[in-house]
Amino acid sequence: MNDFNDSGLSGVGNNADESVPPKMPPAPRISWYYRIKWFVDVLIVILTSWYIVPTILLFMLLVRLTSKGPIFYTQVRCGLNGKEFKMIKIRSMVVDAEAGGKATWSRGNDPRITTVGRIMRKMHIDELPQIWNVLRGEMAVIGPRPERPEFVEKLKNAVPGYEYRMLVLPGMTGYAQVNWQADNGLEDVHRKLILDLEYIEDVTPFFDFRILLATIRCPRKLCGIYQTAENSRWSKVIGLLNEHESVMLSSSQNSGSKK
Repeated sequence: MNDFNDSGLSGVGNNADESVPPKMPPAPRISWYYRIKWFVDVLIVILTSWYIVPTILLFMLLVRLTSKGPIFYTQVRCGLNGKEFKMIKIRSMVVDAEAGGKATWSRGNDPRITTVGRIMRKMHIDELPQIWNVLRGEMAVIGPRPERPEFVEKLKNAVPGYEYRMLVLPGMTGYAQVNWQADNGLEDVHRKLILDLEYIEDVTPFFDFRILLATIRCPRKLCGIYQTAENSRWSKVIGLLNEHESVMLSSSQNSGSKK
């Protein structure tokens, strides 16, 4: 989940010389698959509704029995071309989790997360109601996760190329989400951006299928979506904050089909 802790953005937008704009990397080429992707996503929702609908109903009941407050939670996110929309989730935190309405990133072992919420987050069940956003054309089943508008402008200034994530519909799950930890700072944002740009250029129906398998806890190596950053062109273009640490990227990048 991309709800950030304030500490992860400390110093963002406070460069010594803000008059010098950061160097922008080249924009990614949009995969041909995006021409039909929404129709495929709707088909996926229909075919998996036998699992999604009963699971949503079960956890709606569990949330009602174990926690005070509304069952569902909506949050404004930035979608295609930065257009704002309301993303829906099953509530996994206590009511009024953000003191004073101030947007904050979620952190590891966040005390605001309920017991049922931890189960839902681990299994991505809290995201399932976003099938409604998919049917409305606001989201895709798989794509870059949408960020909150409170953070988007800061991240665009801090991470050159960040806005390229919004060239396509955001996803319920994504290549970056199954391959990297939750965002706790700018280094995680850099790493996930690399993964998102790889996805935008290289996505195919089979690629999406493998990400779906990884989302339901199928081992990434078995799905064929495990690789380090050394062979990724985007790791050089975007630049990692720590070049010696690995980033997991698609094994298809070695296939010779790369541009």
